Amino acid sequence: MAADPSVVADVRRRVADRLTSWGLEHLVFTTELIVGELVTNAIRYGGAPVGVRLIRDQRLICEVSDPSQTQPHLRRARPTDEGGRGLFLVAQLTHRWGSRYTVAGKTIWTEQLVDEVP
Repeated sequence: MAADPSVVADVRRRVADRLTSWGLEHLVFTTELIVGELVTNAIRYGGAPVGVRLIRDQRLICEVSDPSQTQPHLRRARPTDEGGRGLFLVAQLTHRWGSRYTVAGKTIWTEQLVDEVP
């Protein structure tokens, strides 16, 4: 997908549709937040193309890929900071998360427990 912030809303909608088709409606809100944040970061810091993949297994795995080799770092934003909370939020909403290098850049992945109802 193109590195255009206008695609984030469409990605979130597609994620919601896929989770609903899998019977995972209880994960829609959280997963939309996670994917929206990761795609926004990929667009802002990684450039095009941005890839998104959902994998339903014993856990829900979300992957967002971009061509940048720069690994993200978790930081705590000060109350006066305008940004910097996204990855911290992702870490709080997921069971596990991480990143890996690929031939074409990097992939940030998250895992959510599928049987956990908020």
